[in-house]
Amino acid sequence: MNNPYQQLALEGWSQLAELGWLRLKDNPHGDFSGWLESIAKLPTGDGFNDLEHGAPKLGRPAEDLSELRAQLFKLHPWRKGPLEMGGVRIDTEWRSDWKWDRIKPGLNINGHNILDIGSGNGYFGLRMLAAGARLVVGVDPTMVFVMQWLAMQKLCPGLNNFVLPLGIEDLPADTGCFDTVFSMGVLYHRREPVEHLEQLKALSCPGGQIVLETLILDGEDASVLKPTGRYARMRNVHAIPTLSVLHEWLAQAGMRDVKVLDVSRTTVEEQRSTEWMTFESLQECLDPGNPLKSIEGYPAPVRAALLINL
Repeated sequence: MNNPYQQLALEGWSQLAELGWLRLKDNPHGDFSGWLESIAKLPTGDGFNDLEHGAPKLGRPAEDLSELRAQLFKLHPWRKGPLEMGGVRIDTEWRSDWKWDRIKPGLNINGHNILDIGSGNGYFGLRMLAAGARLVVGVDPTMVFVMQWLAMQKLCPGLNNFVLPLGIEDLPADTGCFDTVFSMGVLYHRREPVEHLEQLKALSCPGGQIVLETLILDGEDASVLKPTGRYARMRNVHAIPTLSVLHEWLAQAGMRDVKVLDVSRTTVEEQRSTEWMTFESLQECLDPGNPLKSIEGYPAPVRAALLINL
């Protein structure tokens, strides 16, 4: 396997590139060699892309679409998308394009160097490039998502969109600063939410911005849901605040210039099982008799996206 982060090093982020490569090349995951074998069978693209779509196009249509589809399916489950890779349409679990369409009108990321915490396979990085970003560095410790990104790189090399197999806690204190830092779907998984917000701020340039997307509770009071066990069948959901509490957390982290970009209830049309993600999805996580409740009896998922100017 060649080092996929050489271009990132050439862009001036050599420390991150080396850290990502060290974590990737000797990965102990049991499926690692099989994933790499599937990626090796993908056609090598010439850099053709068309990112101005809800399903970004990566690579020209392959000669053997059925073989390409078979190899891409071996990287299941595909959660963030949709995508069109080598002419194969991948209908992912999340209609991530809907989320992007909700927040994009409030963003200005033209020319920005961007850090995306919990990036998944890099789908949002593709949308950020289409919106004018100069470079996107995603970090996500889930190895299959990094493999999906490697597949994208094979079909469409040269994009300044990278996914490193790291978590935010793996980033060195002197990582450097980014014009915009995204944290979408991460905050509620952190035991210390204010500490996470402080980390985001530390990774941002002075005068930069943070895009925060997270679960919230409906209501105007100062409530925080701390689930016992799972929430909507998700593990490690530690705290879900109302918007007022979330603003308090942001203030504690030194962030006061906050704009709410969107508040939306997650629907079974936006998050669902597909042929590319055959496991249970949101439908199975809701009370079958009351879709406004999770299967555990908690309020069903509502998500807010906020823009914080530093």
